[in-house]
Amino acid sequence: MDRKFDVLIVGSGVAGLYTALNLREDLKVAIITKTTLDECNTYLAQGGISTALNKADEEAFVEDTLKAGQYKNDVKAVRILAKESIENINILEKMGVDFDKKGESFDYTREGAHRVNRIVHYKDYTGKRVFQTLSFEVKKRKNIKVIEECSMIDLLSKDNKVLGIIGVKDKESFNIRAKVVILATGGIGALFKNSTNQKTITGDGISIALKHNIKVKNLQYIQFHPTGLYEENKVGRNFLISESLRGEGAKLINKNKERFIDELLPRNVVAAAILKEEEKTKCPYVYLDISAMDKEFVVNRFPGIYKGCLERGVDITKGFIPVTPVQHYFMGGIDVDEFGRTSMKNLYATGEVSCTGVHGANRLASNSLLEALVFSRRATKDINSNIDFIDLLDSAFHMNLTEAYEFMEDNKKVALNKFKEVLGDKKNELVSC
Repeated sequence: MDRKFDVLIVGSGVAGLYTALNLREDLKVAIITKTTLDECNTYLAQGGISTALNKADEEAFVEDTLKAGQYKNDVKAVRILAKESIENINILEKMGVDFDKKGESFDYTREGAHRVNRIVHYKDYTGKRVFQTLSFEVKKRKNIKVIEECSMIDLLSKDNKVLGIIGVKDKESFNIRAKVVILATGGIGALFKNSTNQKTITGDGISIALKHNIKVKNLQYIQFHPTGLYEENKVGRNFLISESLRGEGAKLINKNKERFIDELLPRNVVAAAILKEEEKTKCPYVYLDISAMDKEFVVNRFPGIYKGCLERGVDITKGFIPVTPVQHYFMGGIDVDEFGRTSMKNLYATGEVSCTGVHGANRLASNSLLEALVFSRRATKDINSNIDFIDLLDSAFHMNLTEAYEFMEDNKKVALNKFKEVLGDKKNELVSC
């Protein structure tokens, strides 16, 4: 049986949840997620959220973002990001996110390529704290329905106008019709052998955009995080060692205990230096050394990393942490304007699946959650103003369950084949190579 909503959001990370909370409360909204609500990359974000410290810091924040992005960024989008950063952080705080404080001020920290400390955080699990707050608020809203274990198979569309999606839940294929559809499906990490992403993040939004000739942009811009935990017999995703450790003073050393790079250079520079060092020393990893830090500080400032490493046999207060670059973030994606609008009418994209142009060729640390907040909220302003003029349209198209599963497999192949085309030497990192 078809289901009907005013707005359908595909994905339950910060982009999906924040979008839902900023939509008008008289709208009937659904969020679908293909596993459980909390199985998203937002939940894993450790470092924090960048923000301009004040009006005077906006231009410096813009310049740091452009420099890290190798000046391939959309300058207009970067200026929007900086200008609207503080108000969105304040909204999160009012919703209940209790960022770490020093007195009355935020306890700003620093990561690579930021010239000053301008990152708000909650210990070393900022993403989890933000997710918990947003999901708590979503569950209180009577106009928002969350549908878990529901996969998007395809878009319903006609004459380049979105009508809804085809979904599968409980071995049933059905249509969900909506006036507006928002893709907040996240990145592409599960297409790679080694990634910090959840294994359910399979690039669904990109696959479906490619199938429908929706405009995409900069698919070759894929960020490898310099410090994924190296594990010889890894199962599942790579455990991330946040850049904020280096921001607090941790050093990178090779197997001969020699420093080889300024740890606070942009991620792509640090990752390249590590790979070069691994090749030179014939060792598949280097070390992150935090031994100079006070144990109590490390345990209290980085409780998630401390516990996660300890569970894997590494006590970061006593020994070196073996690390290596792994796939982490997708800077390209579905091409959107400053209000999240795609090239298909009434279809929006927010978060990692979208390409706002903010990041350029290399994302500045801790700009991902901020991008999701700023541009999700801008999308809702556009939707709230225009949805009363959009009709809920019928679709005669239906897909049976067998066809749906075949379509789902094909989606993954479409994404893999496209990334093989654009990645050059890095295509060897894909799961099918």
